[in-house]
Parts: sequence; C-alpha cells; structure tokens
Amino acid sequence: MTKSFPDRLLSLFSWICAMFLISSVSIILGFLILKGYKAVNLELIFSDVRPLDALLLRQRVFGGLLPAMTGTVFLIVLSMALAVPLGLASGIFLSEYASSKIKWIFSLTFDILSGIPSIVVGLFGFSITVFLHHYFNERIFPCLLISALSLSFLVLPYIIRTTQISLESLPLSLRLTAPALGATKRQNIFFVLLPSSLSGIISGIVLAMGRCAEDTAVIMLTGAVATAGIPKSIFSGFEALPFYIYYMAAEYSHPSELRKAYGAALLLLIICSALFIFSYWIKNTLKTKHFTGHNSL
Repeated sequence: MTKSFPDRLLSLFSWICAMFLISSVSIILGFLILKGYKAVNLELIFSDVRPLDALLLRQRVFGGLLPAMTGTVFLIVLSMALAVPLGLASGIFLSEYASSKIKWIFSLTFDILSGIPSIVVGLFGFSITVFLHHYFNERIFPCLLISALSLSFLVLPYIIRTTQISLESLPLSLRLTAPALGATKRQNIFFVLLPSSLSGIISGIVLAMGRCAEDTAVIMLTGAVATAGIPKSIFSGFEALPFYIYYMAAEYSHPSELRKAYGAALLLLIICSALFIFSYWIKNTLKTKHFTGHNSL
C-alpha cells in the first residue's frame, strides 16, 4: 500500500531525528573516549597501591578512583533499594486500586515532582540533615544514607509513573483472563499483570539508576567529599565519580588532572553500562520464567 505524502514526510522527519540523536550520542562518546582512554589504567584506579592490597582493604588508596567507584556503586544500590519497593507499590496502587480522582491528583503530583531540579532536592536533604543534627542528635552529619534517601526521592516519580503507565497500557483481554478463570485480584496483579508489564517497569528502573549514577548536585550537598575513602558504613561520608569529575574538571591545575576527569567519566559510563546490562539480564530472566510457567500450565 502506497504511503501518502504526509506519512512519507513524517517518516522522513522521524528518520532525521533518529539519525541526529544517534550522531550526537556518537560524537559525545567519541570525544570522551578520545580524551580519556589514555588515562584509564590501573594507576588511575589504585594509584601507587597494589591492586590486591587495595581490594582486600589492607591499604587505603589515595589519589586513585577505587573509593569513588565503590561509593558510586554503594550509592546506586542503596538508592534503588529504597526507591524501587515504594515506587512499585505506589504505581500498582495508582493503576489498580485508586479511584479516578485520586489517580488524577497523585499523577499530577508525581509529574510535578519529576520536574524538580536536583539542586532543590539536595538543599532539602541538607536542610533535613542540619535540622536533625541540631534538634535530635549531634552525631548526624551528611552521609551515604542521606544522599541515598535524597536520590531515592528524586527518582521515585520516574519509577511510580512508569509502573503505573506500564500496567494501564496492558490490553483488557489480558486483564480479564485470569479473573475469569477464578484468580483473585492480587493473584492477577502479581502473576499476570506485573510479569507482562515487566519491560516498561525495568525501563523506568534503568532510567532511575542512570539518574542516581550521574547526579552531582544532590550528593555534593548531602554527603560526598573528596577524600573519604571507601565508606565504612551508611552513616559515613563517601566519594563518588560524579563529584570527582566535577571538582577535577573545575579545579584542575594541569592537563593531566583534566585527563583523569575524562578517565573517571569513562569509568562511570562503564559502571552504568554494567548495571544496565545486569538489569536487562534480570528482566529477560524473569520474562523467560514467566513464559515457561505459562507454557507448563
């Protein structure tokens, strides 16, 4: 069937936008690789410490990126552990249990929250820390836990809305099949609807992970410091790659220090890519088990 002129024009415009996006990302990645690949080596990560001694915590790493890499991973994992359960529960409630009025109010609220600048969330987390320090316990300071709480609040709207939209976009026939066979509403949600909407939910979680990994404003105000070392607990200060990139790029005194910032950016991309691949592996594993279970029935 021959496409009409508006359809062909729309298709051409879509292709142009896609190529422009791919070209822009390729240029940025190419520039980053070109500038930073020479700096990525064991010395950048471990400095003058033997890798085995550093990994076994026998000797502290000064000048290397191992503490910042460890702090970044801890921060992402802790933020996701705080945000994902609450986000999934809220998304399920808005999609399956809330009335239309409540759904409209909360959906609008979460859309507004998703547009709040990260610096505002960072200032809020810092203010809460100061309040708790003065009025509850003087040993409360900016730390890994407060940074993770602030980041989880920042990414919570993404998880909630993607979960809600993924569930609401499922076809009506899929929603009615299990209840028609005698399944309860809870069984229908957990054994049919959630596995079927897993792709959209994982996409929201991956987006939230990327936001946690790259944000600098929040952690700069709530716990990230330059020379904290590997965090000993969730109540201690920590180093993070976004903060390291920020202060090295802003205060470098020699081109070699700027190269380290480019190298740190490459390592941050590698860590994020590894976490994204792990997330998609989990999604594919759960989807395979879901379809295997249905086929066995």
